[in-house]
Amino acid sequence: MQSILFHLGPLAVHWYGVLVAVGFLAGMWTAGRRAVRYGIAAETVADLMPWLIGGAILGARTLYVISYWREQFADNLLEILMIQHGGLVYYGGLIGAASAGLLFAWRRSLPTWRLADALAPSIALGYVFGRLGCLMNGCCYGRPTDLPWAIHFPETHITHGIGVHPTQIYDSLISLGFYSFLAWRYRHKTFDGQIFALYLIGYAALRSFVESFRGDYTVHYLGGVATTAQVVGLGILAAGLALYCLLPRPKPPLTPVPRPAA
Repeated sequence: MQSILFHLGPLAVHWYGVLVAVGFLAGMWTAGRRAVRYGIAAETVADLMPWLIGGAILGARTLYVISYWREQFADNLLEILMIQHGGLVYYGGLIGAASAGLLFAWRRSLPTWRLADALAPSIALGYVFGRLGCLMNGCCYGRPTDLPWAIHFPETHITHGIGVHPTQIYDSLISLGFYSFLAWRYRHKTFDGQIFALYLIGYAALRSFVESFRGDYTVHYLGGVATTAQVVGLGILAAGLALYCLLPRPKPPLTPVPRPAA
């Protein structure tokens, strides 16, 4: 755990912010290269990125504040603005970014689901870096464990140095594999919206699995067995299944746009 990367005079540059930024850049680059396969210009993805970043940050911070209002914000309202301290809930960011993306696609008259498919694998890739930022920041930590791969934060951390599950690393490794699967499946998709629907289904299931090892929640739901993310994940899972089943299948199936000769 080392939350600060370096100082620029009085300004502290945090690992969390740097790694989240790297995740956005990696997502933008890979999505731009992928989009042209089905007729969306890479420049369109570049134009979309500020919308996604703004929507993601607003949504992620809003859900985090709601989730941890009593513990962190009820007595210190200014802390709501201190994003550099960490505290972005991924599901909130997903909802915020999706809303911003829909608005962008509507304003530009773009094929919404085709654009969403190009972005979906890159969302998983960006999440890899975001969770590494959580590791450096010391948030989203796991439950106590004696397993050989347990990690130990400093004594000053809320875990007081005991071994805990490296949930941030679990998430990063799983997301890297998930990205690889989605990127492969994108090259063989048969209808618009298929990859985005698979992302929603897969992420909800994988996140729910990792949540079972988390140790930073003080409030649980559904009789004390589910975290906030698992409850929200049920809705995300349902949305993904509905999209996968209800989106129209073209006949004949989609074919990629031929790449220009070198």
